[in-house]
Amino acid sequence: MRWQLKAGQLMAGLTGALLAAALAGTAAADDWDMPTPYPDNNFHTRNIQEFARQVRDTTGSSAPGAINITVHPNQSLVKHGEIKNAVRSGQVQIGEFLLSTLSNENAIYGVDSVPFLATGYDDAWKLWQASRPQIEALLAEQGLVVLYAVTWPPQGIYANKEINKVEDLAGLKFRTYNAATERLAQLAGAVPTQIEASDIAQAFATGRVEAMVTSSSTGANSKAWDFLKYYYDTQAWLPKNVVVINKEVFESLEPAKREAIMAAAKMAEERGWKMSQEENGAQKKVLTDNGMTIVTPSAELQAGLKAIGDTMAAEWAAQAGPAGQTILDAF
Repeated sequence: MRWQLKAGQLMAGLTGALLAAALAGTAAADDWDMPTPYPDNNFHTRNIQEFARQVRDTTGSSAPGAINITVHPNQSLVKHGEIKNAVRSGQVQIGEFLLSTLSNENAIYGVDSVPFLATGYDDAWKLWQASRPQIEALLAEQGLVVLYAVTWPPQGIYANKEINKVEDLAGLKFRTYNAATERLAQLAGAVPTQIEASDIAQAFATGRVEAMVTSSSTGANSKAWDFLKYYYDTQAWLPKNVVVINKEVFESLEPAKREAIMAAAKMAEERGWKMSQEENGAQKKVLTDNGMTIVTPSAELQAGLKAIGDTMAAEWAAQAGPAGQTILDAF
């Protein structure tokens, strides 16, 4: 009898333990991986870390548990050019990439990299609102949901020699990162060379490139002062990074979690644009504090770049067709 009682107690204990384990499994967190192209100290990455924290905190109260997003910066998990397809295929659930890197797929993706179309933050925001519906539709066709986008600071030219006119760029090995920068280099008579942000320092150190167009943020992150002297503040355009989530993953979530993610995304977008403006001022100071000379472009250089911009804008409009004209009209 005593043995039967102990056996019954043991069985009840095992049943309770199994039930507890089952309930624990039901309440377990969803663990997501999020590859990003830029290092930990980059403002985009810092903004994403805060986004991930907010998603975790606001989804933790609903079944089946909090969504924990592990951010993998600096191409450590997936190379930049492969992030979109990694999210699309379900290899990862969510990711960030530079939107204009997709411009070879469709010209619409490259609207924010048309030189001198939108040269300030207000114009860049208006352009995003004008182009967002079409960009969302294009990415939705590939099984991706756009969560938010954040602009980089305005793009300027970095060089080791004085650039007083466009012709001074001729023959220089010019770092590019998308179709627009490649075309800009070609029209300026430079030699385009594809280099990711994480490889900039090594590319300059080994002589693979001699000049580049990028933001004050990327220049400071890559310690451009170690291999360059001048930053020409051309404010040519403001490209954006976009954060997307796999559509099937997103739609499989309960409504409360989808709402929490979209709310965190809205805050991340607003916070990110503010961070970008603050970053621009702060990183320009970092450049000068480390010995770089920030130059206001000469009228001749600006005129030459504007002519290149006009050519590229006409080419973009021809490639984008009626859809592109819709964006320009809305803008």
